[in-house]
Amino acid sequence: MSVTVCLAPAQTIEYPEGGGHLWVYLNWALGLRASGCRVIWLEGIDLGDKATARRRRHGTDAQQCLATLKRRLEPYGFADAIALFPLNEKPLPLDLTEGCMDLDAAASADLLLNLWHSLPASAVGRFRRSAFVDTDPGLLQIWMTTGELRVAPHDVYFSVGETVGTPAAAFPDCGLRWEHTLPPVFLPEWPPTQAEPGAPYTTVAHWWGGTVRFGERELSNDKLTGFLEFARLPAQTAVPLEQAISLGRRYEEWRARLAPLGWRLREAWEVSATPEQYRAYIQRSRGEFSYAKPVYVELLTGWISDRTACYLASGKPAVVQDTGPSRFLLDAEGVFRFRTVDEAARALARVESDYERQCRSARALAEEHFDARRVAGRVLERALAEPVRQRARAVGV
Repeated sequence: MSVTVCLAPAQTIEYPEGGGHLWVYLNWALGLRASGCRVIWLEGIDLGDKATARRRRHGTDAQQCLATLKRRLEPYGFADAIALFPLNEKPLPLDLTEGCMDLDAAASADLLLNLWHSLPASAVGRFRRSAFVDTDPGLLQIWMTTGELRVAPHDVYFSVGETVGTPAAAFPDCGLRWEHTLPPVFLPEWPPTQAEPGAPYTTVAHWWGGTVRFGERELSNDKLTGFLEFARLPAQTAVPLEQAISLGRRYEEWRARLAPLGWRLREAWEVSATPEQYRAYIQRSRGEFSYAKPVYVELLTGWISDRTACYLASGKPAVVQDTGPSRFLLDAEGVFRFRTVDEAARALARVESDYERQCRSARALAEEHFDARRVAGRVLERALAEPVRQRARAVGV
């Protein structure tokens, strides 16, 4: 008997220009389907005044957002698998929901696989079984501890942070049992490719995220802060380095600041607005060079980006900042992790010293550990085998 999984992404419908954001959930959906599952794509829509005003400022509305999402999902076979539900008291109009399932239909699934920490408890509670996947390790647990966020009760909890729920973590487990999962990448959609001549090492990112207070500490959730620590790296390496950042009106300002340091800069929304553009940008790259949000580093989360998994699958070596102990990321085998500018420069040199071998190692690492079929299969096995616990209240302190 086939299993139906309802996948709840973090509001892809509200981020039509986020090709990389959409791939986080496409890789899960494709891996689930390849594992024999029927997949439902669950989206909540807020038709309140603030949400409507925000869309108007961006020159769009809920109908256009849904149409864009359908276009993005259509090549992968999920355009007709969307289920919609309201995030406030306003019912969704019929002209918006036409051709989509509702929450009642979605809740008939065997499992809710929830990747959105703010999915309402009223929606989660409709499903007979539910599994939550934490993609912001450390941050999420702090928000839960401080009461800033209340995650709806689920039957099983997963995190992409290797240290979550272990003594190695520098943050609480919130009284929950956390299982570890790596971020998946669907290998048939991410084949190995040759880098273009003169291609740079790249990454795609948002820079701004503010700060997080945890006890007496104020931790940076701002990726720009992480970047500035390595801003002078181009002077220490012969390889070209490029950043694709969502900068909008500040693009020229930052281009003028970074070009003298040796950085190439791209506007992320111009090179990665669709899933296909995002994939092409990664696959044209020579490899990945990326830093992490300081909070991921300081809390020893063991986090690795879903983006890095896509680089590895594409046969692109990754030089990324160390975020804590890992059983899977073996330095010098497709992935090199660094703590300082000097270590980053040495890592890039080591990759270049045997580049073709490192490309093969990157793909092999993706095949062994990040294959979406295997990742989804392990999560399904664990989520469907776990005895259902009583879900009486939202999780939070």
